[in-house]
Amino acid sequence: QVHLVESGGGLVQPGGSLRLSCAASGSGFRLYTMGWYRQAPGKQRELVAGISSGGTANYDDSVKGRFTISRDNAKNTVYLQMNSLKPEDTAVYYCNAKLMVLYWGQGTQVTVSS
Repeated sequence: QVHLVESGGGLVQPGGSLRLSCAASGSGFRLYTMGWYRQAPGKQRELVAGISSGGTANYDDSVKGRFTISRDNAKNTVYLQMNSLKPEDTAVYYCNAKLMVLYWGQGTQVTVSS
């Protein structure tokens, strides 16, 4: 069983930055593929970025060059550094962990607005 808790969301102006964190409890964090998803009002949840157990990252085209996903296995935490934020990045951001079972966090709101 893995419990995920996201933090770091908030209100930021366009062009600003935020860093999201997702802390995982339970054992075996280093084995999990971790991901950040987002869901805007009226839209489906979509993958933003993922990172494998070996540290290979992948990104949705809409965030390439602006967002960076990373993991610290010693702290059981995955991060999403978000730079050059745009209003269309506004959404609830969710962390997930996948091995043979998929776990989700409760989400953190990110609002990009002037």
